[in-house]
Amino acid sequence: MQFPEYRARRLRKTEGLRRLVSETRLSVSDFVYPLFIVEGKNIRRPIASLPGIFQLSIDEALTEARLAYEMGIPAVILFGIPTQKDPTGFAAVVKDGIIQRTVNQLKKSLPQLVVVTDVCLCEYTSHGHCGILQGEGVANDETLDVLADIAVSHARAGADIVAPSAMMDGQVGAIREGLDENDFSEVPIMAYSAKYASAFYGPFREAAQSAPQKGDRQSYQMNYANSDEAMREICLDVDEGADIIMVKPALAYLDIVRRAKEEFDLPLAAYNVSGEYAMLKAAAAKGWLDNDRAILEMLTAIKRAGADIIITYFAMEATKLLKKG
Repeated sequence: MQFPEYRARRLRKTEGLRRLVSETRLSVSDFVYPLFIVEGKNIRRPIASLPGIFQLSIDEALTEARLAYEMGIPAVILFGIPTQKDPTGFAAVVKDGIIQRTVNQLKKSLPQLVVVTDVCLCEYTSHGHCGILQGEGVANDETLDVLADIAVSHARAGADIVAPSAMMDGQVGAIREGLDENDFSEVPIMAYSAKYASAFYGPFREAAQSAPQKGDRQSYQMNYANSDEAMREICLDVDEGADIIMVKPALAYLDIVRRAKEEFDLPLAAYNVSGEYAMLKAAAAKGWLDNDRAILEMLTAIKRAGADIIITYFAMEATKLLKKG
């Protein structure tokens, strides 16, 4: 048999060669680490469906964020769980709310850490939906002012980036206007632009205590069968002033990540969501997957597809693996 002069295996022979010619390089600086914040002190409450992830009181969140920052992780994203919920999600807006206080303390303690805040109502409403209910449905336009008020309150507390996730039409424009009118024109928006109605959010809803009490979110989150629609959604957010765009989930939507990277000239985030984390952890616990190798392969795939920023519960664990080499 005659072989060609080029043999692909030549550059796969050793670990050093493979690293030298690697086309995609996963880095600690790609990661954003999610934190779930609850009221109280000295609370580090395990989340059953997310092994290794916890609900944290503010003091514990400061400790966790400092550890992440000292490891080189540049950013965290915060999700608040208030003590009291009501139909309007009022606790999301108050200046002494759980997220507002966490942001304030994080920026005092770790001023160089990038603090991103989720802007939504699902964790704060008694019904668990992402906006104001009218009858059986979510009232889009009535929700916009509330989202803008939440974003302004986060910016006032010191948030570096606000990240609207409610999937209300016009939310980015409303938040941009609210920030600009309140002298926060330099606060960027990371838009959950293509957020799908996904089964992979299950563990998050346990962690954030945000499951809808009735119905589902398919009337405002995207149909997972659609790709072109994602590009339209992203285009709308870009036109309204988004600074960073996002695809969520990541792993089952790598085609969307790739299309977004090719079609839009903005930083692109991908959210490696709770179900993706939980599936790997469950399989690894059974001995069906190599935990460490699977983590790095998953995150590298997301990066290879085009993500500049990866929001992931694996951030701490992946950082240790990358540093180990």
